[in-house]
Amino acid sequence: MSSSKNINTATDSNFDQDVLACSQLAIIDFWAEWCGPCRLLGPTIEKIADEYEGKIKVFKMNVDENPATPSQFQIRGIPTVIFFKEGKVVDQLVGNHPREAIIETLQKHL
Repeated sequence: MSSSKNINTATDSNFDQDVLACSQLAIIDFWAEWCGPCRLLGPTIEKIADEYEGKIKVFKMNVDENPATPSQFQIRGIPTVIFFKEGKVVDQLVGNHPREAIIETLQKHL
């Protein structure tokens, strides 16, 4: 799944208390095992999680194992990275974006 200790696993059952109640900016990567672009994005998300340790919380959610949350946020394509601040969606990137684009979006909300 992830080699970074800074990546948390989000599930349908822990989403509200771990992601929505997070006091820091939280980003969540919605992915699936079979998704090629998701696997390409994974290492980028891990690097960002390590670089921004203590400043943001990073989560990954497997959409096949957790169908409720992705449908709640109308996720149509993966990978989708959603940025949450104080329990609200503040930004969203769909597809495998370069690191710079993710960092730029992150910086807007820090």
